[in-house]
Amino acid sequence: MRRKKLMAVAAAIGLLTAACSSSSGTTGASKGNGSGTDVVTISNEQGQTWPCQFNPFNPSNNAESLGIIYEPLVFVNALKDAAETPMLASSYTWGADKKSIVFTIRAGVKWSDGQPMSADDVAFTFNLMKKNTALDLYALWTGDVLDSVTAAGNQVTMNFKVPAQPYFYYFADQVGIVPQHIWSTGEPAAKPDTWADVNPIGTGPYVVNPCKPTNIQYTKNPTYWQAGLPKISKVEYPAYTDNGPANLDLATGKAQWGSQFIPGIDKFYVAKDPANNHYWFPPVTNVALFPNLDAKHVTSNLAIRQALAYAIDKQEVSKIGESGYQPAASQTGIVLPTFTTYLDSTTATTYGYPDATTKPDIAKATRYLASAGYSPAKPLKLTVITVSGYTDWDASLQEIKQEIAPIGIDLTVSDLAQQAYDDKLYKGDFDLAYYGEAGGPTPYYELREILYSKNSAPIGTDASTNYERYSNPAVDALFDQYAGADSATQISIIKQIEGYMLKDIPIIPTTESVDWFQYSTKNLNGWPTKDNPFAQPSAFNVPDIEQVLLHLQSK
Repeated sequence: MRRKKLMAVAAAIGLLTAACSSSSGTTGASKGNGSGTDVVTISNEQGQTWPCQFNPFNPSNNAESLGIIYEPLVFVNALKDAAETPMLASSYTWGADKKSIVFTIRAGVKWSDGQPMSADDVAFTFNLMKKNTALDLYALWTGDVLDSVTAAGNQVTMNFKVPAQPYFYYFADQVGIVPQHIWSTGEPAAKPDTWADVNPIGTGPYVVNPCKPTNIQYTKNPTYWQAGLPKISKVEYPAYTDNGPANLDLATGKAQWGSQFIPGIDKFYVAKDPANNHYWFPPVTNVALFPNLDAKHVTSNLAIRQALAYAIDKQEVSKIGESGYQPAASQTGIVLPTFTTYLDSTTATTYGYPDATTKPDIAKATRYLASAGYSPAKPLKLTVITVSGYTDWDASLQEIKQEIAPIGIDLTVSDLAQQAYDDKLYKGDFDLAYYGEAGGPTPYYELREILYSKNSAPIGTDASTNYERYSNPAVDALFDQYAGADSATQISIIKQIEGYMLKDIPIIPTTESVDWFQYSTKNLNGWPTKDNPFAQPSAFNVPDIEQVLLHLQSK
């Protein structure tokens, strides 16, 4: 699964879509068939079986727990002008200078074990992140954003070192609140970043009941605080290791909610039940080559990155790898047309990197690679890591491999199981990684995940984002200025950051990542649509998955 990045994540979510696989093998995933009218089965190929771990601070596992089990304070809809839905916080008030915020915590909420949830749990969660920096996935403490978090009565006060409105999406939407009575003792207290959390206790609409390597079954949380919700009594989440069975389950109706690439979708999926089988793919972020920028890696050489950036035909990658569903990306990192307001088209045109309208400059790419000492006679050997089973990514990378071979780059594609891939990605153990960050309501969020140095870490240590290990004080300063700026200045800052994307080539965007989303209306209503985008629609998006499930109901 290409999860919404919560190391993102990593985001991550991590961030970040599931792909199509033609390899053999499945885990018996189709057995969870969601045949009841108040049951939904998710088809989202992961490339591995479930580890049955639900730690909301572990980006390898938290896509199965954030929202659906561990809820945020406020849901922020990245697809609809950052529209807000109060969750565990019933309301909030900013300080005049946006350097403080007071949340009023909702009354009457219980944890799934029956104990009451309180403001103390909220303050505990954030201070746990301060105490254990590995949990601080968005650099709220380590990035000198948060100064203190305290609880008094039913209110939680957050004080910040800087104007913090742009960080609202991170601390209000992306942090799942955990119960102090569970996490303050024993193993979760001693090792909160690695604790498996196999029987999670949350406030969300569902509980795990049970989890097996082949399937996660979620059932209604009997103590859920929203009266009458959820209306769907059971969620089946099979572990697909192969996209063939996953797609077949969608086409035959055994699964109702898809989150993956389907080649020839109109014929393979829609035509099977034209009245009920639908899809919608909103563009939200980028898929990119992440070059390792550590000085010990050859990809830290700017000329090599420039050669790659000029040689890749992104239009062909879109066409061959993604059937045209994911548009060719811009080297600026700006997703179009979603964030057109933020694009500095003049500077982008000056550099002339390939995009949706510009073809590669092979002569320029060859010159840059030659300046680094490589050529077809003396090729540069590189390996790119990707996730096993993501065959749209595999097809894209095979196209890239063919495109860069003539200039003198010999690319090996290394397909890895999700956990092995995550480990290499987070620790910086790669030449190139194929990946997409989670992003957010404006380009600021994705660019900050990619470029802000405080999100990264030394090679061999898990980074929260910025896996390529980019570090530029000038860029960090721009991100730091963004928080206190007015809207016009914020747009100007993003345009300046685009200049560094073009100048430094920290990553090479190839296509604009979309939310893969297939859905059946045969037995269920309430799905998000282009006309009603109340949440990002893919099942791998968190905490959006909760909002989708809360809207669903049996016909």
